[in-house]
Amino acid sequence: MKMMRMKLLLVAVEVACLVSGIFSFGSQTLSQLSFLENGVVSTRPSSTQPQPLMVDLTLIQEALSKGAVCLDGTLPGYHLDRGFGSGADSWLVHLEGGGWCDTIRNCVYRKHTRRGSSKFMENQIPFTGILSNKPEENPDFFNWNRVKLRYCDGASFSGDAEDESAQLQFRGQKIWLAAMEELMSKGMQKANQALLSGCSAGGLASIIHCDEFRSLFPESSKVKCLSDAGFFLDAIDVSGGRTLRNLFGGVVQLQDVQKNLPKSCLNQLDPTSCFFPQNLIDHIETPLFLLNTAYDVWQVQASLAPPSADRLGSWNECKSNHANCSSSQIQFLQDFRNQMLSDITDFSRSSQTGLFINSCFAHCQSERQETWFADDSPLIEDKPIAVAVGDWYFDREVVKAIDCAYPCDNSCHNLVFNFK
Repeated sequence: MKMMRMKLLLVAVEVACLVSGIFSFGSQTLSQLSFLENGVVSTRPSSTQPQPLMVDLTLIQEALSKGAVCLDGTLPGYHLDRGFGSGADSWLVHLEGGGWCDTIRNCVYRKHTRRGSSKFMENQIPFTGILSNKPEENPDFFNWNRVKLRYCDGASFSGDAEDESAQLQFRGQKIWLAAMEELMSKGMQKANQALLSGCSAGGLASIIHCDEFRSLFPESSKVKCLSDAGFFLDAIDVSGGRTLRNLFGGVVQLQDVQKNLPKSCLNQLDPTSCFFPQNLIDHIETPLFLLNTAYDVWQVQASLAPPSADRLGSWNECKSNHANCSSSQIQFLQDFRNQMLSDITDFSRSSQTGLFINSCFAHCQSERQETWFADDSPLIEDKPIAVAVGDWYFDREVVKAIDCAYPCDNSCHNLVFNFK
Protein backbone atom coordinates (compact mmCIF):
# COMPACT_ATOMS: atom_id res chain seq x y z
CA MET A 1 0.00 0.00 0.00
CA LYS A 2 1.25 3.45 -0.82
CA MET A 3 2.99 5.61 1.77
CA MET A 4 0.51 7.78 3.68
CA ARG A 5 0.95 11.45 4.39
CA MET A 6 0.55 12.72 7.90
CA LYS A 7 -2.54 14.90 8.12
CA LEU A 8 -2.72 17.73 10.61
CA LEU A 9 -6.15 18.86 11.68
CA LEU A 10 -6.23 22.44 12.86
CA VAL A 11 -8.73 23.28 15.55
CA ALA A 12 -9.20 26.72 17.04
CA VAL A 13 -9.44 26.57 20.80
CA GLU A 14 -9.99 29.54 23.04
CA VAL A 15 -7.58 29.61 25.97
CA ALA A 16 -10.32 30.91 28.25
CA CYS A 17 -12.40 27.86 27.44
CA LEU A 18 -9.37 25.68 27.97
CA VAL A 19 -8.66 27.08 31.40
CA SER A 20 -12.24 27.05 32.66
CA GLY A 21 -13.12 23.77 31.01
CA ILE A 22 -12.48 20.14 31.72
CA PHE A 23 -9.05 20.94 32.98
CA SER A 24 -10.70 22.40 36.03
CA PHE A 25 -13.25 19.64 35.52
CA GLY A 26 -16.15 21.94 34.91
CA SER A 27 -18.61 21.11 32.17
CA GLN A 28 -17.61 24.30 30.40
CA THR A 29 -15.03 22.00 28.80
CA LEU A 30 -17.67 20.49 26.67
CA SER A 31 -17.48 23.14 23.99
CA GLN A 32 -13.72 22.82 23.82
CA LEU A 33 -13.46 19.05 23.59
CA SER A 34 -16.77 18.13 22.01
CA PHE A 35 -15.13 17.94 18.60
CA LEU A 36 -12.94 15.18 19.99
CA GLU A 37 -15.74 13.29 21.64
CA ASN A 38 -17.92 13.32 18.55
CA GLY A 39 -15.39 13.34 15.76
CA VAL A 40 -16.56 16.73 14.56
CA VAL A 41 -13.45 18.54 13.41
CA SER A 42 -13.51 21.88 11.64
CA THR A 43 -12.30 20.91 8.21
CA ARG A 44 -14.04 22.01 5.04
CA PRO A 45 -15.26 18.99 3.08
CA SER A 46 -14.84 18.81 -0.64
CA SER A 47 -17.97 19.42 -2.67
CA THR A 48 -17.36 16.06 -4.29
CA GLN A 49 -17.50 14.18 -0.99
CA PRO A 50 -20.74 12.21 -0.46
CA GLN A 51 -23.02 13.69 2.15
CA PRO A 52 -23.37 11.55 5.29
CA LEU A 53 -26.64 9.96 6.26
CA MET A 54 -28.57 12.15 8.72
CA VAL A 55 -30.44 10.19 11.38
CA ASP A 56 -33.32 11.47 13.53
CA LEU A 57 -33.31 11.64 17.32
CA THR A 58 -35.77 9.33 19.08
CA LEU A 59 -36.66 10.02 22.71
CA ILE A 60 -37.34 7.04 24.97
CA GLN A 61 -40.90 7.74 26.02
CA GLU A 62 -41.02 4.91 28.57
CA ALA A 63 -37.92 6.19 30.33
CA LEU A 64 -39.67 8.65 32.64
CA SER A 65 -41.68 5.96 34.41
CA LYS A 66 -38.43 4.07 35.01
CA GLY A 67 -36.63 7.09 36.42
CA ALA A 68 -34.23 6.91 33.48
CA VAL A 69 -33.71 10.60 32.79
CA CYS A 70 -30.96 13.06 31.89
CA LEU A 71 -29.34 15.33 34.47
CA ASP A 72 -32.19 17.85 34.14
CA GLY A 73 -34.97 15.25 34.19
CA THR A 74 -35.63 15.21 30.44
CA LEU A 75 -36.00 12.03 28.42
CA PRO A 76 -32.87 10.32 27.08
CA GLY A 77 -32.59 9.58 23.39
CA TYR A 78 -30.88 7.69 20.59
CA HIS A 79 -30.52 7.66 16.82
CA LEU A 80 -31.30 4.44 14.92
CA ASP A 81 -30.73 3.57 11.28
CA ARG A 82 -32.26 0.23 10.35
CA GLY A 83 -30.19 -2.60 8.93
CA PHE A 84 -30.95 -4.33 5.68
CA GLY A 85 -30.08 -7.41 3.67
CA SER A 86 -27.60 -9.69 5.41
CA GLY A 87 -27.34 -7.19 8.29
CA ALA A 88 -31.04 -7.05 9.13
CA ASP A 89 -30.56 -9.11 12.30
CA SER A 90 -27.21 -7.61 13.32
CA TRP A 91 -26.95 -4.68 15.75
CA LEU A 92 -24.26 -2.13 16.56
CA VAL A 93 -24.90 0.06 19.60
CA HIS A 94 -22.52 3.01 19.92
CA LEU A 95 -22.31 4.97 23.17
CA GLU A 96 -21.67 8.69 22.83
CA GLY A 97 -18.85 10.30 24.80
CA GLY A 98 -18.44 13.77 26.25
CA GLY A 99 -16.44 13.91 29.47
CA TRP A 100 -17.86 13.73 32.99
CA CYS A 101 -19.11 16.00 35.76
CA ASP A 102 -17.68 15.47 39.22
CA THR A 103 -19.20 18.27 41.30
CA ILE A 104 -22.67 19.72 41.77
CA ARG A 105 -21.55 22.98 40.18
CA ASN A 106 -20.20 21.25 37.09
CA CYS A 107 -23.25 19.04 36.72
CA VAL A 108 -25.58 22.04 37.05
CA TYR A 109 -23.69 23.70 34.21
CA ARG A 110 -23.80 20.51 32.21
CA LYS A 111 -27.56 20.07 32.49
CA HIS A 112 -27.96 23.22 30.38
CA THR A 113 -26.09 21.58 27.48
CA ARG A 114 -26.72 18.61 25.21
CA ARG A 115 -24.53 16.61 27.58
CA GLY A 116 -27.12 16.89 30.31
CA SER A 117 -30.45 17.51 28.62
CA SER A 118 -32.25 16.25 25.56
CA LYS A 119 -33.70 19.76 25.17
CA PHE A 120 -30.37 20.78 23.67
CA MET A 121 -29.65 17.68 21.58
CA GLU A 122 -29.59 17.92 17.79
CA ASN A 123 -32.70 16.57 16.09
CA GLN A 124 -30.48 14.92 13.50
CA ILE A 125 -26.84 13.84 13.50
CA PRO A 126 -24.59 12.48 10.74
CA PHE A 127 -23.72 8.78 10.78
CA THR A 128 -20.11 8.45 9.68
CA GLY A 129 -17.26 6.05 10.30
CA ILE A 130 -18.43 2.95 12.15
CA LEU A 131 -22.02 4.25 11.84
CA SER A 132 -21.93 4.86 8.07
CA ASN A 133 -24.43 3.07 5.83
CA LYS A 134 -22.03 2.95 2.87
CA PRO A 135 -19.94 -0.18 2.22
CA GLU A 136 -17.07 1.90 0.85
CA GLU A 137 -16.94 3.76 4.19
CA ASN A 138 -17.83 0.97 6.64
CA PRO A 139 -17.16 -2.38 4.97
CA ASP A 140 -18.29 -4.76 7.72
CA PHE A 141 -21.11 -2.97 9.53
CA PHE A 142 -22.72 -0.72 6.90
CA ASN A 143 -25.93 -2.75 6.64
CA TRP A 144 -26.35 -3.51 10.34
CA ASN A 145 -28.91 -1.84 12.57
CA ARG A 146 -26.76 1.03 13.85
CA VAL A 147 -27.60 2.99 16.99
CA LYS A 148 -26.01 5.96 18.69
CA LEU A 149 -27.12 6.32 22.31
CA ARG A 150 -26.87 9.93 23.46
CA TYR A 151 -24.93 10.76 26.61
CA CYS A 152 -26.65 13.00 29.15
CA ASP A 153 -25.74 11.71 32.62
CA GLY A 154 -22.08 12.69 33.08
CA ALA A 155 -20.85 9.35 34.49
CA SER A 156 -20.41 7.05 31.50
CA PHE A 157 -23.94 5.64 31.80
CA SER A 158 -23.11 4.21 35.24
CA GLY A 159 -24.45 6.45 38.00
CA ASP A 160 -27.63 6.05 40.05
CA ALA A 161 -28.32 8.87 42.50
CA GLU A 162 -29.87 12.32 42.72
CA ASP A 163 -29.41 15.69 44.35
CA GLU A 164 -32.79 17.19 45.10
CA SER A 165 -31.52 20.59 46.18
CA ALA A 166 -29.68 21.10 42.87
CA GLN A 167 -32.44 19.38 40.89
CA LEU A 168 -29.98 16.89 39.41
CA GLN A 169 -30.70 13.34 38.36
CA PHE A 170 -27.72 10.99 38.10
CA ARG A 171 -29.39 8.13 36.23
CA GLY A 172 -26.86 6.81 33.74
CA GLN A 173 -27.38 3.17 34.70
CA LYS A 174 -31.15 3.49 34.36
CA ILE A 175 -30.74 5.23 31.00
CA TRP A 176 -28.59 2.32 29.85
CA LEU A 177 -31.22 -0.21 30.98
CA ALA A 178 -34.14 1.73 29.49
CA ALA A 179 -32.32 2.11 26.18
CA MET A 180 -31.49 -1.60 25.99
CA GLU A 181 -35.10 -2.49 26.79
CA GLU A 182 -36.34 -0.17 24.05
CA LEU A 183 -33.90 -1.51 21.47
CA MET A 184 -34.75 -5.09 22.35
CA SER A 185 -38.40 -4.27 21.70
CA LYS A 186 -37.45 -2.80 18.32
CA GLY A 187 -35.88 -6.03 17.12
CA MET A 188 -32.54 -6.32 18.88
CA GLN A 189 -33.79 -9.38 20.76
CA LYS A 190 -33.54 -11.28 17.46
CA ALA A 191 -29.90 -10.29 16.87
CA ASN A 192 -27.58 -13.06 15.81
CA GLN A 193 -24.66 -10.62 15.85
CA ALA A 194 -24.14 -7.59 18.11
CA LEU A 195 -21.35 -5.14 18.86
CA LEU A 196 -21.32 -2.60 21.70
CA SER A 197 -18.98 0.28 20.92
CA GLY A 198 -18.32 3.73 22.31
CA CYS A 199 -16.00 6.69 22.09
CA SER A 200 -14.11 8.36 24.96
CA ALA A 201 -16.45 8.48 28.00
CA GLY A 202 -18.63 6.21 25.88
CA GLY A 203 -15.62 3.98 25.31
CA LEU A 204 -15.26 3.63 29.06
CA ALA A 205 -18.99 2.86 29.22
CA SER A 206 -18.63 0.14 26.59
CA ILE A 207 -16.17 -1.60 28.92
CA ILE A 208 -18.31 -1.13 32.04
CA HIS A 209 -21.44 -2.47 30.30
CA CYS A 210 -19.79 -5.08 28.08
CA ASP A 211 -20.81 -8.15 30.07
CA GLU A 212 -24.28 -6.69 30.72
CA PHE A 213 -24.69 -6.28 26.97
CA ARG A 214 -23.64 -9.88 26.40
CA SER A 215 -26.23 -11.10 28.90
CA LEU A 216 -29.06 -9.69 26.77
CA PHE A 217 -28.53 -12.29 24.06
CA PRO A 218 -28.53 -16.09 23.82
CA GLU A 219 -25.22 -17.93 23.83
CA SER A 220 -25.68 -18.67 20.14
CA SER A 221 -25.37 -14.96 19.26
CA LYS A 222 -21.95 -13.49 18.49
CA VAL A 223 -21.52 -10.56 20.89
CA LYS A 224 -18.40 -8.45 21.35
CA CYS A 225 -17.42 -4.97 22.55
CA LEU A 226 -15.22 -2.15 21.20
CA SER A 227 -13.77 0.67 23.29
CA ASP A 228 -12.49 3.63 21.25
CA ALA A 229 -10.35 6.18 23.11
CA GLY A 230 -11.76 4.87 26.37
CA PHE A 231 -8.58 3.53 27.94
CA PHE A 232 -8.03 6.31 30.46
CA LEU A 233 -4.89 5.76 32.53
CA ASP A 234 -4.50 6.41 36.23
CA ALA A 235 -1.39 8.40 35.39
CA ILE A 236 0.79 10.91 37.23
CA ASP A 237 0.54 14.42 35.79
CA VAL A 238 3.41 16.81 35.10
CA SER A 239 3.28 18.19 38.65
CA GLY A 240 3.42 14.76 40.26
CA GLY A 241 -0.29 14.73 41.10
CA ARG A 242 -3.12 12.55 39.82
CA THR A 243 -5.51 14.91 38.09
CA LEU A 244 -7.67 12.26 36.45
CA ARG A 245 -7.91 10.15 39.60
CA ASN A 246 -9.26 13.21 41.41
CA LEU A 247 -11.87 13.71 38.70
CA PHE A 248 -12.91 10.05 38.61
CA GLY A 249 -13.10 9.97 42.40
CA GLY A 250 -15.54 12.88 42.34
CA VAL A 251 -17.67 11.24 39.65
CA VAL A 252 -17.81 7.90 41.45
CA GLN A 253 -18.74 9.45 44.80
CA LEU A 254 -21.20 12.07 43.50
CA GLN A 255 -23.12 9.72 41.24
CA ASP A 256 -22.86 6.56 43.37
CA VAL A 257 -21.18 4.67 40.55
CA GLN A 258 -19.82 1.99 42.87
CA LYS A 259 -23.03 -0.10 42.81
CA ASN A 260 -22.66 -0.61 39.04
CA LEU A 261 -18.99 -1.62 38.90
CA PRO A 262 -17.84 -5.27 38.82
CA LYS A 263 -17.96 -6.80 42.28
CA SER A 264 -14.91 -8.88 41.45
CA CYS A 265 -12.94 -5.64 41.01
CA LEU A 266 -14.40 -4.01 44.13
CA ASN A 267 -13.32 -7.03 46.17
CA GLN A 268 -9.73 -6.12 45.31
CA LEU A 269 -9.63 -2.35 44.80
CA ASP A 270 -11.36 0.88 45.81
CA PRO A 271 -14.29 2.12 43.67
CA THR A 272 -12.30 4.89 41.96
CA SER A 273 -9.64 2.41 40.87
CA CYS A 274 -12.39 0.19 39.46
CA PHE A 275 -13.58 3.08 37.27
CA PHE A 276 -10.24 3.02 35.46
CA PRO A 277 -10.15 0.68 32.45
CA GLN A 278 -6.68 -0.62 33.31
CA ASN A 279 -8.28 -2.26 36.36
CA LEU A 280 -11.62 -3.09 34.73
CA ILE A 281 -10.46 -5.08 31.73
CA ASP A 282 -9.34 -8.09 33.78
CA HIS A 283 -12.93 -8.48 34.98
CA ILE A 284 -14.61 -8.44 31.56
CA GLU A 285 -15.47 -11.89 30.21
CA THR A 286 -16.92 -10.83 26.83
CA PRO A 287 -14.48 -10.40 23.91
CA LEU A 288 -13.23 -6.80 23.96
CA PHE A 289 -11.26 -4.72 21.44
CA LEU A 290 -9.24 -1.68 22.58
CA LEU A 291 -8.79 1.04 19.97
CA ASN A 292 -6.62 3.83 21.33
CA THR A 293 -3.86 6.21 20.42
CA ALA A 294 -0.73 5.89 22.52
CA TYR A 295 -0.65 9.70 22.86
CA ASP A 296 -4.35 10.40 23.34
CA VAL A 297 -4.71 14.18 23.06
CA TRP A 298 -7.55 14.36 25.57
CA GLN A 299 -5.41 12.65 28.17
CA VAL A 300 -2.38 14.77 27.31
CA GLN A 301 -4.36 17.98 27.74
CA ALA A 302 -6.79 17.09 30.52
CA SER A 303 -4.97 14.45 32.56
CA LEU A 304 -1.22 14.79 32.04
CA ALA A 305 -0.71 18.54 31.59
CA PRO A 306 -3.84 20.49 32.55
CA PRO A 307 -3.38 24.12 33.61
CA SER A 308 -3.88 23.09 37.24
CA ALA A 309 -0.71 20.96 36.99
CA ASP A 310 1.16 23.30 34.62
CA ARG A 311 0.59 26.72 36.12
CA LEU A 312 3.45 28.35 34.23
CA GLY A 313 2.15 27.06 30.91
CA SER A 314 5.39 25.35 29.98
CA TRP A 315 3.40 22.61 28.21
CA ASN A 316 1.18 24.93 26.17
CA GLU A 317 3.22 24.79 22.98
CA CYS A 318 3.65 21.05 23.24
CA LYS A 319 -0.08 20.53 23.85
CA SER A 320 -1.01 22.67 20.87
CA ASN A 321 1.29 20.78 18.50
CA HIS A 322 3.36 17.73 19.35
CA ALA A 323 6.02 19.00 16.93
CA ASN A 324 6.74 21.75 19.48
CA CYS A 325 7.46 19.36 22.34
CA SER A 326 10.91 19.39 23.91
CA SER A 327 12.92 16.19 24.21
CA SER A 328 12.02 15.91 27.90
CA GLN A 329 8.34 16.39 27.14
CA ILE A 330 8.46 13.71 24.44
CA GLN A 331 10.11 11.39 26.94
CA PHE A 332 7.27 12.08 29.42
CA LEU A 333 4.78 11.12 26.69
CA GLN A 334 6.82 8.02 25.84
CA ASP A 335 6.61 7.00 29.48
CA PHE A 336 2.85 7.43 29.28
CA ARG A 337 2.77 5.14 26.24
CA ASN A 338 4.91 2.61 28.06
CA GLN A 339 2.49 2.63 31.00
CA MET A 340 -0.40 1.98 28.62
CA LEU A 341 1.39 -0.93 26.97
CA SER A 342 2.32 -2.37 30.36
CA ASP A 343 -1.28 -2.14 31.54
CA ILE A 344 -2.57 -4.14 28.57
CA THR A 345 0.07 -6.88 28.70
CA ASP A 346 -2.12 -9.51 30.37
CA PHE A 347 -5.16 -8.40 28.37
CA SER A 348 -3.32 -8.89 25.10
CA ARG A 349 -2.47 -12.51 25.88
CA SER A 350 -6.08 -13.66 25.53
CA SER A 351 -7.01 -15.04 22.13
CA GLN A 352 -10.41 -13.33 22.24
CA THR A 353 -9.19 -9.76 22.79
CA GLY A 354 -8.20 -7.30 20.08
CA LEU A 355 -5.88 -4.29 19.97
CA PHE A 356 -5.17 -1.33 17.71
CA ILE A 357 -2.83 1.05 19.54
CA ASN A 358 -1.41 3.56 17.09
CA SER A 359 1.21 6.21 17.83
CA CYS A 360 -0.89 9.22 16.89
CA PHE A 361 -1.94 12.42 18.64
CA ALA A 362 -5.68 11.92 18.22
CA HIS A 363 -8.85 10.92 20.05
CA CYS A 364 -11.91 8.92 18.94
CA GLN A 365 -10.98 7.33 15.63
CA SER A 366 -14.02 5.13 14.96
CA GLU A 367 -16.57 7.91 14.43
CA ARG A 368 -14.54 10.05 12.04
CA GLN A 369 -14.60 8.78 8.48
CA GLU A 370 -11.06 9.86 7.69
CA THR A 371 -9.64 7.80 10.55
CA TRP A 372 -12.04 4.83 10.42
CA PHE A 373 -11.80 3.91 6.73
CA ALA A 374 -10.56 6.16 3.93
CA ASP A 375 -7.84 6.30 1.30
CA ASP A 376 -5.44 7.94 3.74
CA SER A 377 -6.68 6.60 7.07
CA PRO A 378 -4.20 5.57 9.80
CA LEU A 379 -2.52 2.20 9.35
CA ILE A 380 -0.63 -0.36 11.35
CA GLU A 381 1.16 -2.83 9.10
CA ASP A 382 -0.89 -1.56 6.15
CA LYS A 383 -4.19 -2.30 7.89
CA PRO A 384 -6.73 0.49 8.60
CA ILE A 385 -8.80 0.55 11.76
CA ALA A 386 -12.08 -0.62 10.14
CA VAL A 387 -10.40 -3.69 8.66
CA ALA A 388 -8.66 -4.51 11.93
CA VAL A 389 -11.91 -4.32 13.89
CA GLY A 390 -13.78 -6.35 11.27
CA ASP A 391 -11.07 -9.02 11.13
CA TRP A 392 -11.26 -9.36 14.91
CA TYR A 393 -15.05 -9.32 15.17
CA PHE A 394 -15.58 -11.95 12.48
CA ASP A 395 -12.61 -14.06 13.64
CA ARG A 396 -10.86 -13.68 10.30
CA GLU A 397 -7.57 -12.92 12.03
CA VAL A 398 -6.07 -12.43 15.46
CA VAL A 399 -5.53 -8.65 15.76
CA LYS A 400 -2.93 -7.39 18.22
CA ALA A 401 -1.78 -4.27 16.40
CA ILE A 402 0.63 -2.12 18.42
CA ASP A 403 2.41 0.67 16.58
CA CYS A 404 6.06 1.58 16.94
CA ALA A 405 6.74 4.62 19.11
CA TYR A 406 6.42 8.22 17.88
CA PRO A 407 7.57 9.53 15.43
CA CYS A 408 7.63 6.42 13.26
CA ASP A 409 4.01 6.45 11.98
CA ASN A 410 3.39 8.81 9.06
CA SER A 411 -0.19 7.69 8.45
CA CYS A 412 -1.57 9.52 11.51
CA HIS A 413 -4.27 12.17 11.41
CA ASN A 414 -2.73 14.19 14.21
CA LEU A 415 -4.79 16.92 15.89
CA VAL A 416 -3.08 20.29 16.11
CA PHE A 417 -4.62 23.05 18.23
CA ASN A 418 -4.48 26.75 17.54
CA PHE A 419 -4.63 28.37 20.96
CA LYS A 420 -5.82 31.97 20.82
